[in-house]
Amino acid sequence: MKTHAIIAALCLALAPAAALAGAGPPGHTHDVTAFGAPGDPRKPARVVTITMKEGDSRMEFAPNRLEIRKGEQVRFKLVNAGQLDHELVIGTLEGNMKHAEEMKKNPDMEHDDPNAKRLAPGATGEIVWRFTRAGSFDFSCLIPGHREAGMAGTLIVK
Repeated sequence: MKTHAIIAALCLALAPAAALAGAGPPGHTHDVTAFGAPGDPRKPARVVTITMKEGDSRMEFAPNRLEIRKGEQVRFKLVNAGQLDHELVIGTLEGNMKHAEEMKKNPDMEHDDPNAKRLAPGATGEIVWRFTRAGSFDFSCLIPGHREAGMAGTLIVK
């Protein structure tokens, strides 16, 4: 087998894994099991609408605090009612803060993670998530400067 055929075969074999890993620099991974698991969109879920917006020198999620039962599946309906791109990333506070530092180095980083969604102004989207562990968790917009301007929230899982 010629070298270019071997390289092509390796690229095809590794492409699905790369697509699932999520975009970002090498070693860019998220431990989503620390706070739950991707939900099954075919199964029932509590629907929670979260609006992303900015104004009065502040950016925010509405609501920015939610209580969830352990084991509950939630369908987050996301609405970007602002004039800027925003995202919602569900995670541990520590994980989101670490990811925020990565975002400062690569602000146009695209997310292909089940716990994150980036939306253009006026766009809508959703995240379906099953909360398998009790605790206090974070959701943030990790676009540089947005969390610092107020785009952060708390998920209390009981």
